[in-house]
Amino acid sequence: MTGRNFVSDNVAPVHPVVMEAIAAANSGPASSYGEDGISSRLDDLFGRIFDADVRVVPVATGTAANALSLAAIAEPGARFYCHEQAHIAVAEEGAPEFYVSGGECIGVAGEQGRIDPAALMAALSNGSRGILSVTQATERGTVYTPAAIAELAGIARDAGLRVQLDGARFANAVAWLGCHPADIAQRAGVDALVFGTSKNGTLNAEAMLFFDPDFADELFPMRKRSGHAYSKMRYLSAQLEAYLAGGLWLELAAHANAMARRLADGLAGHRDISLLEPVEANLVFLDMPPVVLEGLRAEEFDIHAARGGASVRLVPSYATTPDEVDRLIETALRLP
Repeated sequence: MTGRNFVSDNVAPVHPVVMEAIAAANSGPASSYGEDGISSRLDDLFGRIFDADVRVVPVATGTAANALSLAAIAEPGARFYCHEQAHIAVAEEGAPEFYVSGGECIGVAGEQGRIDPAALMAALSNGSRGILSVTQATERGTVYTPAAIAELAGIARDAGLRVQLDGARFANAVAWLGCHPADIAQRAGVDALVFGTSKNGTLNAEAMLFFDPDFADELFPMRKRSGHAYSKMRYLSAQLEAYLAGGLWLELAAHANAMARRLADGLAGHRDISLLEPVEANLVFLDMPPVVLEGLRAEEFDIHAARGGASVRLVPSYATTPDEVDRLIETALRLP
């Protein structure tokens, strides 16, 4: 039952506008490997969003986008400094190390999913070179402010590191902050940005953004060798173009964020449910009694819970409706 699935925003369907764009791109022949008309518009389109010259390279998965964007700006043997819970460290099966010879992920501590500046300085004190990777929004559903990104990027710069931003939920972060996208990207010191879209309405399109075109120019051989140079790039590009048109990306993210806030506020009415992290994007982390969790599952709600514990993560998407949220809340409040 799709209306009762709160496991992940990945379970949501493709937004109709995006699906229509894919169908529209499927009309007659078009040049391959990004030489088509739609793909040729992406640099300018994202440039207007970020108020900057930017090179855009679409890929089909977030893991590919992370690994390739890191590889584009890294040297052999680079260390990838990231939060200890970051996706590249715990969930991508060594993809960054696969693409960068001698690469290594170094987890850095920090509360609420955010890298602690002092911990980063300590980690860099041995003079190691590499990349700082920041996740926005974080794995715990919190968001870095522009000042926080700039502080971390400044520490990295002083140590000779470049900066990559894993923006799987970048839209949710911008929607929550209400800032200009550039304020948490190149204006804050980011060299490469993974602009995620698959969690927020597209089928299979993620965009790697490089604020120095040289990084993108050097990436094609690696994309080709790794199977990420797409002959029919227009289908990825069409999704990105539709996603950005008219501010759809922010509209969808703002809705998902609002549904998360609605969930958190409603479940606060249960005396034994408590919020574990601030709700700043579309992820809600809760301490929930096992009897409530199992009761919700018995009512066919799909919910992710930590193995062996009662820590629960609820993730509404752009497609989640207020009625679906209220149904979960009402069910939970009836349970002991």
